[in-house]
Amino acid sequence: MLFRKITKKEEGKFITRYDVEYETEDGKEKIYEMISRNNDINDYETLHGDSPDAVVLIMTTPDGSRILINKEFRMAAGMWVYNFPAGLIDEGETPEEAAARELREETGLKLQRVDDIIGLSYSAIGFSNEMNVCVVGCCEGNIQKSDSSFEEIEAAWYTREEVRELLKKERFAARTQAYLYLWSRG
Repeated sequence: MLFRKITKKEEGKFITRYDVEYETEDGKEKIYEMISRNNDINDYETLHGDSPDAVVLIMTTPDGSRILINKEFRMAAGMWVYNFPAGLIDEGETPEEAAARELREETGLKLQRVDDIIGLSYSAIGFSNEMNVCVVGCCEGNIQKSDSSFEEIEAAWYTREEVRELLKKERFAARTQAYLYLWSRG
Protein backbone atom coordinates (compact mmCIF):
# COMPACT_ATOMS: atom_id res chain seq x y z
CA MET A 1 0.00 0.00 0.00
CA LEU A 2 1.32 3.41 -1.00
CA PHE A 3 -0.41 6.37 0.67
CA ARG A 4 -1.12 9.25 -1.70
CA LYS A 5 -3.18 11.84 0.20
CA ILE A 6 -6.12 12.43 2.50
CA THR A 7 -8.88 14.93 1.74
CA LYS A 8 -11.41 16.32 4.21
CA LYS A 9 -14.89 15.97 2.72
CA GLU A 10 -17.27 17.12 5.45
CA GLU A 11 -16.87 18.26 9.04
CA GLY A 12 -19.63 17.66 11.55
CA LYS A 13 -19.91 18.43 15.25
CA PHE A 14 -18.51 15.06 16.39
CA ILE A 15 -17.03 13.40 13.29
CA THR A 16 -15.30 14.38 10.08
CA ARG A 17 -15.44 12.41 6.83
CA TYR A 18 -12.32 11.94 4.73
CA ASP A 19 -11.27 10.29 1.48
CA VAL A 20 -7.96 8.46 1.77
CA GLU A 21 -6.28 7.95 -1.61
CA TYR A 22 -3.68 5.20 -1.98
CA GLU A 23 -2.20 2.74 -4.45
CA THR A 24 -2.64 -1.00 -3.88
CA GLU A 25 0.32 -3.37 -4.11
CA ASP A 26 -0.75 -4.34 -7.62
CA GLY A 27 -0.71 -0.68 -8.76
CA LYS A 28 -4.44 0.13 -8.61
CA GLU A 29 -5.66 3.49 -7.35
CA LYS A 30 -8.11 3.29 -4.45
CA ILE A 31 -10.19 5.83 -2.52
CA TYR A 32 -11.16 4.73 0.97
CA GLU A 33 -13.98 6.62 2.70
CA MET A 34 -13.60 7.01 6.45
CA ILE A 35 -14.71 9.06 9.43
CA SER A 36 -12.68 10.31 12.36
CA ARG A 37 -13.05 12.18 15.66
CA ASN A 38 -10.01 14.18 14.53
CA ASN A 39 -11.13 17.10 12.36
CA ASP A 40 -7.61 18.01 11.23
CA ILE A 41 -6.02 15.01 9.49
CA ASN A 42 -3.85 16.12 6.61
CA ASP A 43 -1.11 13.48 6.34
CA TYR A 44 -0.32 9.83 6.95
CA GLU A 45 1.12 10.43 10.43
CA THR A 46 -2.01 12.12 11.81
CA LEU A 47 -4.20 9.44 10.23
CA HIS A 48 -3.07 7.00 12.92
CA GLY A 49 -3.11 8.83 16.24
CA ASP A 50 -1.77 7.49 19.49
CA SER A 51 -4.28 8.55 22.11
CA PRO A 52 -7.79 7.28 22.86
CA ASP A 53 -10.89 9.18 21.82
CA ALA A 54 -13.23 7.23 24.09
CA VAL A 55 -13.56 4.83 26.99
CA VAL A 56 -15.51 1.58 27.20
CA LEU A 57 -16.48 0.46 30.70
CA ILE A 58 -16.48 -3.21 31.63
CA MET A 59 -17.97 -3.10 35.12
CA THR A 60 -19.05 -5.86 37.45
CA THR A 61 -20.44 -5.98 40.93
CA PRO A 62 -17.67 -6.16 43.56
CA ASP A 63 -18.10 -9.94 43.81
CA GLY A 64 -17.98 -10.35 40.00
CA SER A 65 -21.30 -12.20 39.81
CA ARG A 66 -23.09 -9.63 37.65
CA ILE A 67 -22.00 -7.39 34.78
CA LEU A 68 -23.31 -3.95 33.82
CA ILE A 69 -24.81 -3.59 30.35
CA ASN A 70 -26.61 -0.66 28.76
CA LYS A 71 -29.56 -1.10 26.47
CA GLU A 72 -29.47 2.03 24.34
CA PHE A 73 -31.48 3.34 21.44
CA ARG A 74 -28.94 3.89 18.66
CA MET A 75 -30.17 6.07 15.83
CA ALA A 76 -27.68 4.64 13.30
CA ALA A 77 -29.32 1.22 13.73
CA GLY A 78 -32.82 2.60 14.34
CA MET A 79 -33.28 0.25 17.29
CA TRP A 80 -32.26 -0.69 20.83
CA VAL A 81 -28.78 -2.22 21.07
CA TYR A 82 -26.94 -3.73 24.04
CA ASN A 83 -23.55 -2.23 24.74
CA PHE A 84 -21.16 -1.50 27.55
CA PRO A 85 -21.33 2.01 28.98
CA ALA A 86 -18.97 4.16 26.93
CA GLY A 87 -18.24 7.71 25.95
CA LEU A 88 -15.79 10.27 24.67
CA ILE A 89 -12.84 11.39 26.75
CA ASP A 90 -13.09 15.12 27.34
CA GLU A 91 -10.02 17.29 26.77
CA GLY A 92 -7.70 17.07 29.77
CA GLU A 93 -9.36 13.94 31.21
CA THR A 94 -7.58 10.69 31.93
CA PRO A 95 -9.32 7.47 30.90
CA GLU A 96 -10.09 6.79 34.58
CA GLU A 97 -11.69 10.22 35.00
CA ALA A 98 -13.71 9.79 31.80
CA ALA A 99 -14.82 6.33 32.95
CA ALA A 100 -16.05 7.65 36.30
CA ARG A 101 -17.88 10.55 34.61
CA GLU A 102 -19.48 8.45 31.87
CA LEU A 103 -20.55 5.81 34.39
CA ARG A 104 -22.19 8.46 36.56
CA GLU A 105 -23.84 10.21 33.59
CA GLU A 106 -25.20 7.07 31.93
CA THR A 107 -26.10 4.92 34.94
CA GLY A 108 -25.90 6.97 38.14
CA LEU A 109 -23.39 4.44 39.50
CA LYS A 110 -20.10 5.28 41.21
CA LEU A 111 -16.82 3.80 40.04
CA GLN A 112 -15.51 1.84 43.00
CA ARG A 113 -12.31 0.34 41.63
CA VAL A 114 -10.31 0.15 38.40
CA ASP A 115 -8.73 -3.29 38.03
CA ASP A 116 -7.21 -2.82 34.60
CA ILE A 117 -7.05 -0.59 31.57
CA ILE A 118 -6.91 -2.51 28.32
CA GLY A 119 -4.79 -0.67 25.75
CA LEU A 120 -5.81 1.05 22.55
CA SER A 121 -8.30 -0.59 20.22
CA TYR A 122 -10.43 0.63 17.34
CA SER A 123 -14.18 1.16 17.68
CA ALA A 124 -15.09 0.39 14.06
CA ILE A 125 -11.92 -0.22 12.07
CA GLY A 126 -13.82 -0.82 8.83
CA PHE A 127 -14.62 2.89 8.46
CA SER A 128 -13.15 4.88 11.35
CA ASN A 129 -9.86 5.46 13.12
CA GLU A 130 -11.62 6.20 16.44
CA MET A 131 -9.66 4.60 19.27
CA ASN A 132 -10.75 3.65 22.74
CA VAL A 133 -9.48 2.02 25.88
CA CYS A 134 -11.45 -0.39 28.03
CA VAL A 135 -11.58 0.42 31.72
CA VAL A 136 -12.23 -2.75 33.70
CA GLY A 137 -13.40 -2.62 37.30
CA CYS A 138 -16.39 -2.57 39.58
CA CYS A 139 -18.94 0.00 40.61
CA GLU A 140 -21.66 0.48 43.17
CA GLY A 141 -24.84 2.40 43.88
CA ASN A 142 -28.35 2.46 42.53
CA ILE A 143 -28.90 2.56 38.80
CA GLN A 144 -30.53 5.78 37.65
CA LYS A 145 -31.72 7.09 34.31
CA SER A 146 -29.13 8.79 32.09
CA ASP A 147 -28.74 12.47 32.91
CA SER A 148 -28.88 13.37 29.19
CA SER A 149 -32.11 13.63 27.23
CA PHE A 150 -30.01 12.98 24.10
CA GLU A 151 -29.21 9.43 25.26
CA GLU A 152 -31.95 6.86 25.74
CA ILE A 153 -30.22 4.37 28.02
CA GLU A 154 -31.55 1.61 30.24
CA ALA A 155 -28.71 0.22 32.35
CA ALA A 156 -29.03 -3.06 34.26
CA TRP A 157 -27.03 -5.79 36.00
CA TYR A 158 -26.98 -9.26 34.42
CA THR A 159 -25.87 -12.68 35.62
CA ARG A 160 -23.96 -15.06 33.36
CA GLU A 161 -27.14 -17.04 32.68
CA GLU A 162 -29.09 -13.88 31.82
CA VAL A 163 -26.30 -12.80 29.46
CA ARG A 164 -26.37 -16.16 27.66
CA GLU A 165 -30.11 -15.67 27.04
CA LEU A 166 -29.66 -12.08 25.82
CA LEU A 167 -26.96 -13.20 23.39
CA LYS A 168 -29.44 -15.56 21.73
CA LYS A 169 -32.07 -12.96 20.92
CA GLU A 170 -30.84 -9.35 21.18
CA ARG A 171 -28.62 -7.07 19.09
CA PHE A 172 -25.24 -6.04 20.50
CA ALA A 173 -22.27 -3.88 19.67
CA ALA A 174 -19.63 -6.33 18.40
CA ARG A 175 -17.03 -5.74 21.13
CA THR A 176 -19.68 -6.11 23.81
CA GLN A 177 -21.06 -9.29 22.28
CA ALA A 178 -17.62 -10.91 22.03
CA TYR A 179 -16.61 -10.05 25.58
CA LEU A 180 -19.97 -11.08 27.05
CA TYR A 181 -19.88 -14.41 25.27
CA LEU A 182 -16.60 -15.26 26.94
CA TRP A 183 -17.64 -13.76 30.31
CA SER A 184 -20.90 -15.74 30.32
CA ARG A 185 -18.98 -19.01 29.88
CA GLY A 186 -16.61 -18.27 32.79
